[in-house]
Amino acid sequence: MSTSVRPNTFICAAFANTLSLTIIVLSLLSTTVAQTQTASTAVATVRVDVTPGHEINSFDPDSALGSSIDVLSHSDIDQVYSPHIIQESLSAGWGPITYRNNSELRMAAWHWNDNGTWSDPAKRSGYFTGSTELKQPLRYALSYALPHRGFSTSGDEPLRGPNLSYWKSNPYLTSEFTHESDTLHPQWVVVDLKTEKPVSAVRIAWENPYARTYQVEYWSGSEALNFDLGPRGEWKVFPSGAITNGQGGTATLKLSDAPINTRYLRVLMTESSNTCDEHGVADIRNCVGYAIQSIRTGSIDSQGAFAEVKKTFSDEPTTYTSSSIDPWHSATDVNATGSYQHSGFDLFFTSGITNNLPAMIPITMLYGTPDDAAAVIAYLEKRNYPIAYVEMGEEPDGKHAMPEDYAALYIQWADSLHKVDPKLKLGGPIFEGVNEDIRVWPDSRGRVSWMGRFVDYLKTHAHIDDLAFVSFEHYPFQPCTITWKSLYLEPQLIKHILQVWRDDGMPKNVPLMVTENHLAAELTGPMTTIFAALWLADNVGAFFEGGGAAFYHSPIQPQDLHNTCLGWASWSNFVADKSGCSTDLVCIGCSPQR
Repeated sequence: MSTSVRPNTFICAAFANTLSLTIIVLSLLSTTVAQTQTASTAVATVRVDVTPGHEINSFDPDSALGSSIDVLSHSDIDQVYSPHIIQESLSAGWGPITYRNNSELRMAAWHWNDNGTWSDPAKRSGYFTGSTELKQPLRYALSYALPHRGFSTSGDEPLRGPNLSYWKSNPYLTSEFTHESDTLHPQWVVVDLKTEKPVSAVRIAWENPYARTYQVEYWSGSEALNFDLGPRGEWKVFPSGAITNGQGGTATLKLSDAPINTRYLRVLMTESSNTCDEHGVADIRNCVGYAIQSIRTGSIDSQGAFAEVKKTFSDEPTTYTSSSIDPWHSATDVNATGSYQHSGFDLFFTSGITNNLPAMIPITMLYGTPDDAAAVIAYLEKRNYPIAYVEMGEEPDGKHAMPEDYAALYIQWADSLHKVDPKLKLGGPIFEGVNEDIRVWPDSRGRVSWMGRFVDYLKTHAHIDDLAFVSFEHYPFQPCTITWKSLYLEPQLIKHILQVWRDDGMPKNVPLMVTENHLAAELTGPMTTIFAALWLADNVGAFFEGGGAAFYHSPIQPQDLHNTCLGWASWSNFVADKSGCSTDLVCIGCSPQR
């Protein structure tokens, strides 16, 4: 590649130009050396080993250093994809681009093409498959709320819709689709009371299908839902919490004679009634899994009456986390406000924002169907758009999905996608930004590593070859605690997490990719200062030193400034005015090359 720099261009803090990155890294090394010298010390020497065969890693910047495009409003899409903004965005120097799926992040269905077919066309509801017909170019993509999210939430605020009903689990995690016993993919709901309360009874209002075999458990310990730091404790079945002949309806269960103080309860379901829900018998997906209207915790008094746990004014509201969600929805669940949309694929690929390079594109998996995922690929290939990689789903760890469940979906989707194109490079799991291994509740063998169990499932089901790459996000710091000393932490943080994935059993021939990246998962002032430029140099350099394969910094489009705990900040390489995309753009961390 050429390392020459054209006059009157700007090389941004992205450091996509290898020469710029090298200069910055050597500059930092020189500064460090200078700070450790005393007045009487001789000038230090930096030695660079260029012996063939001694290289730590090799990569092509045109394919290994990229950026991303994320969720935008309707009007922002029109502005971001204007020729001037495209030109300025590309001047940052990044190569390829990854398309982020924020719909799945927000527990919503993603209509990449709003033309398509419903599984129940008469009612315009059910499971939607986008059309592969080449009609009007796709400019916008819409999100649809999921009615069967019910009471369930996750670490991210779900997209709200007008038809929220009961919770129902994902039908693709039942034996009908996994071809395994449902006991291998138990579905669950965790009730978080937010503080310890005395509990000796539970009232569950079942819908169809209901659980015939299930158990009600309590958590002994702390951090039951903290998969980043790891749960501390264990689930224990209430003395009378094991049910083997569930009959549905509203079940009021006395769980113990004496109340047990606990913050978390779990309803763990392993056998379904397979009775069809309100949507009818025509689609098997309506008739498998589990559905619950409500769960209330409390006690049964001496008269046999159920009394719900008492909450004080200062107590936080109870929340509910579930193992999965049924992606059933209808046309009326659309979010057509204009405030929460994605770039249409035709606009994305023809605008120039891809740098005329193959792009990484997403498919929905946690809240989608394999048929719709296959339709995405069929459509893009009909258009002859170049696809570099396909990311499967979005942040399953943030949704508290179990690794075996994600893996079971991954295999189904991989089979469907590879029928369209056997050469597709599929990957995931697209973890949230973490610095340590993701640890979950132990399986029957005592294993807690999410990645380790995911890899093992693919291997034992002869599908490890369907994992062409591993992707994860990197947001290493808490937004309000960043100091200049934090700079020294970055090289070890990024190299450590790369080694963690290898130690979890990830084969050495599977490339590791960072597909979202910034200082923190929330805006913070240092993002718009020289701190971010220095951090990014260490970030990129240490990533490739640690064996990384592809690096995507986020995001490419300009964004306006917001006041944060540590000052004004923007996510982007470029700062825009309050309209979001001013013609007066400022490139953060850039310097003119003459």
